[in-house]
Amino acid sequence: MSALVIVAHGSHLNPDSSTPTYDHADTIRAVGAFDEVRTGFWKEEPSFREVLRTVDSDEVYVVPLFVSEGYFTEQVIPRELRLREWDPEAWESDGTSATDVTLTAEDTGQTIHYCGPVGTHDSMTDVIVRRAESVTGDPDVGEGFGLCVVGHGTKRNENSAKAIEYHARRVEEMDRFDEVRALFMDEDPEIDDVTDYFEVEDVVVVPLFIADGFHTQEDIPEDMGLTDDYRTGWETPAAVDGHRIWYAGAVGTEPLMADVVLERAADAGADVGNAVETVRERTRQTGSPAD
Repeated sequence: MSALVIVAHGSHLNPDSSTPTYDHADTIRAVGAFDEVRTGFWKEEPSFREVLRTVDSDEVYVVPLFVSEGYFTEQVIPRELRLREWDPEAWESDGTSATDVTLTAEDTGQTIHYCGPVGTHDSMTDVIVRRAESVTGDPDVGEGFGLCVVGHGTKRNENSAKAIEYHARRVEEMDRFDEVRALFMDEDPEIDDVTDYFEVEDVVVVPLFIADGFHTQEDIPEDMGLTDDYRTGWETPAAVDGHRIWYAGAVGTEPLMADVVLERAADAGADVGNAVETVRERTRQTGSPAD
C-alpha cells in the first residue's frame, strides 16, 4: 500500500484557505492513483504532527502545497513529521530545484518520500498558463496579451522571488504571450505599477499563491487599481491606465494543480499509472473561467 499526503498551510482566520487542498486531494483520490489520499495543515486539523497517524500505509509520499522552498519546507514540515536524519542539503537545491528525499518517520516507522514544493515544479508553468486560459475563457490566449506572474516577495527569503522569476522565464520561453513579467507585492518591481511594465493593452495577472485570501482578494486588486474598495468587487477585465487587466486569482485554485501534486509524487517514485494524463484531461473539461 502507498499513500499520498498533501500538506498545506491552512488558516484559523480564512475558512476558504484549505479549500484548494481538499479539492486537489479529491481529484487525485478519484483517479485511484494511491490507496490513500490524506491532507495535513499547519493551522488546521489534522496537523502536520498528527497527519501520518491518519495513514495506514507503510509507504507515504508527502507533497507540500507551498509556492517556494524555505522555512516551511526545510524546517517546519520535516520537524513536525519527525523525519529522521533530515537535512535540507539532501535536496541539493539552488532554491527552485528541490526534488525528493526518502527518510523514515521516527514515531510511526513509515517510509516517507518527502517531495519539493509544488510551486517550483516545472509543471506549475502549465498551471499558470491554464489560469490565463480560464480567466479569459480562451484556450488559445496569448497573441496580443501580456502575462504577469505575481509573487509575495520578501527580503527575508530570496527563494520567494526565485520561484516567481523561474516560471515567468519559462512562460516567456514558450513565446506564446507578447510580454511576460514577474512582479511582487513586497519588493521591486512592484505590482502597484503593473501597467508601467506592459505595452500591450490586455494583461493577464496570475498570482502565484496557493489559496485566495487577504493578499489575492484584497491587497493585490486594490494595489493594481482594479477597485478602490475590494468589498465592492471589480470587473474582469478591468480598465486601468489604458489597459485591460484580467485578474485570475490564486493559481493554486486552478483544478490543474492536482496534476502538479501527482507529478511531484511520480518524480519521487510513486506508480501513478495514467493518472497524470487523466487529471489533465478531466481538469480541462471541468475547469471554468475564474470570477
